[in-house]
Amino acid sequence: MEKRILGKDLEVSAVGFGCMGMTHTFGAAADKKEMTRILQAAVEQGYTFFDTAEVYVSNDGLDEHNEDLVGAALKPYRDRVKIATKFGITFKPGGGFRYDTRPEKIRESLETSLRRLQTDHIDLYYLHRYEPGSAIEEVAQVMGQLIREGKILHWGLSTVTEDIIRRAHAVCPVTAVQNIFSMLDRDTEKLLPALEELHIGLVTHCPLAKGFLTAAYDKNSVFPEGDWRGRMELFTEEGIAKRQAVLDLIGAKAQEKNATPAQISLAWLMGKRPWIVPIPGTRKMERMIENGGAANIHLTEAEIVEIDRKLDDFIGPVQ
Repeated sequence: MEKRILGKDLEVSAVGFGCMGMTHTFGAAADKKEMTRILQAAVEQGYTFFDTAEVYVSNDGLDEHNEDLVGAALKPYRDRVKIATKFGITFKPGGGFRYDTRPEKIRESLETSLRRLQTDHIDLYYLHRYEPGSAIEEVAQVMGQLIREGKILHWGLSTVTEDIIRRAHAVCPVTAVQNIFSMLDRDTEKLLPALEELHIGLVTHCPLAKGFLTAAYDKNSVFPEGDWRGRMELFTEEGIAKRQAVLDLIGAKAQEKNATPAQISLAWLMGKRPWIVPIPGTRKMERMIENGGAANIHLTEAEIVEIDRKLDDFIGPVQ
């Protein structure tokens, strides 16, 4: 698979693997042996970039930690892959989460992640969420210390605004920002000029809009208990109908390119800038292979402009 550079020198596969859904969000944790098989097959397919987080734990009462799964599966390939994980939030009993970015808590979280991931360093360590009103500069100082100690090699920010990025970057250079970005969620496009100026890479989570842009779901789709999509307007009959024009758009382009709707959606993101890396996730071997194949689909600048124009017509321009 083609490679891309995040920040100054973090080389990763053009498509990364978002591991969250294997244990979190989409119902009970998936079978560990099968998920291990998929993760290891992904390495053989050319994936070198795997994303997880401290709080990606199953919501089925079994406390299956995503980092444990990822660490064990990738241990034989550790010298071939880059692992990203996140710190800074803790889920509260009954729902919701709280922030905790005290220096001692960051170090505690890091040591836990290192143990679960069975490694002596994290390639990319993200602040999972920024607490409004808190001093991002203090977090950046801790990241600088951890980089000097060799515990982490790069650091990043997730779900942040330009102001937070600039403040953090001024203290300790940021390698990557991980924000939601897809054909249905385009607000992050406003950050691209700033990220380009600062030489910061963009890692896009939910690049397929939680699977909607695969065009694999319709009004009859049923989601397992605990799968958040079963409660989302996006996957209702009305939600699908409202966005049908987008599905038709990527379906037509997929036929033209001998690709799939998912591959067109990912190729559109990668075509925006050479330092954008989507991290779709899956529990299925065939989807993993399909997603990785998007790296071989190249849209021209003119094609991306035309898609953007139609997206503006269908769902409104970026504000």
